[in-house]
Amino acid sequence: MIPVPASTRVWLAAGVTDMRKGFNGLAALAQDVLKQDPFSGHLFVFRGRRGDLLKVIWFDGQGACLFSKRLEKGRFVWPSATTGKVTLTPAQLSMLLEAIDWRAPERTWRPLTAG
Repeated sequence: MIPVPASTRVWLAAGVTDMRKGFNGLAALAQDVLKQDPFSGHLFVFRGRRGDLLKVIWFDGQGACLFSKRLEKGRFVWPSATTGKVTLTPAQLSMLLEAIDWRAPERTWRPLTAG
């Protein structure tokens, strides 16, 4: 798992992205399309057209890092919007990377009273 500091924001690019893009292309998308500084230390998540591939780019203070994951079966859960951005919590990012529906997770039942 990617070590995400507490103050780090996670930005998800709605719609699809050309997955042939590398460090420079994804950083340009973060800057021009998402209107965010790609060197801020925040994580930027992009998904391919088929939905089985995603890339995460972030600047760790020394250089750009690129994480890529391809699912052998299934698709990553993605917002239906075709443009814009969505902010995620680090917990939602973890669920996204595990191909779990991060939008409406089932919460564990909690008792109302003790005893």
